[in-house]
Amino acid sequence: MSSNLFDLTGKIALVTGASRGIGEQIALLLAQNGAHVIVSSRKIEGCQKVVDQIISAGGSAQAIACHIGEMAQIENIFAQISAEHGKLDILVNNAATNPYFGHVLDTDLGAFQKTVDVNIRGYFFMSTIGAKLMKANSGGAIVNVASINGVIPGDYQGIYSITKAAVISMTKTFAKECAQFNIRVNALLPGGTDTKFASTLVNNPTILEQMLNHVPMKRVAQPEEMAGTVLYLVSNASSYTTGTAINVDGGYLIG
Repeated sequence: MSSNLFDLTGKIALVTGASRGIGEQIALLLAQNGAHVIVSSRKIEGCQKVVDQIISAGGSAQAIACHIGEMAQIENIFAQISAEHGKLDILVNNAATNPYFGHVLDTDLGAFQKTVDVNIRGYFFMSTIGAKLMKANSGGAIVNVASINGVIPGDYQGIYSITKAAVISMTKTFAKECAQFNIRVNALLPGGTDTKFASTLVNNPTILEQMLNHVPMKRVAQPEEMAGTVLYLVSNASSYTTGTAINVDGGYLIG
């Protein structure tokens, strides 16, 4: 074992939703620490831009498009990984959707279905197929990017919050049942983060003020502030850590 607990040399890592925001920063950091990173999201062009950054910095990466709301695309990406690399060591489920912002009673079927298909079904089948590859290679690490909304529902983010609570439960279930295969499964719970995904909240002065009233650090996070926790969770530094959900929220959940 390397004396550097964060060394990922020789590891194959798949990061979804990695074309921008938190996922991009996770991909960059894993590559900086030696992993070959498969950068994935719905659009290949955005993925390739991140891959180009990694390669220009001396790292190793490739782009594979995948919409995790589509089962055929989930199956295809793992088939390609298996054919090209023969294994998967790290899976970061980061891709998510939040198409509806409004009162929970007004949630329509389309928004409900889209959110569930990506945030629950997508994470679930990414994890089952990914874990089978890990099992065949004597283990691995999965990190699910959930949200503090999975603990305290966000205002007017009902179905999104419900799916993120499911991700936390999913994390514990996979951790319990996959430990026998040397697969560790943990979750990251970001607080308010300055990303395009969270722009509805971060760019609204009224909502932002209300949110920061509950954040002891009195600011939102930058995407790169989420990546270090993921590096810890996929590295040997956390070799006895599984089934946990780590809040990275500036103190929001302190209450």
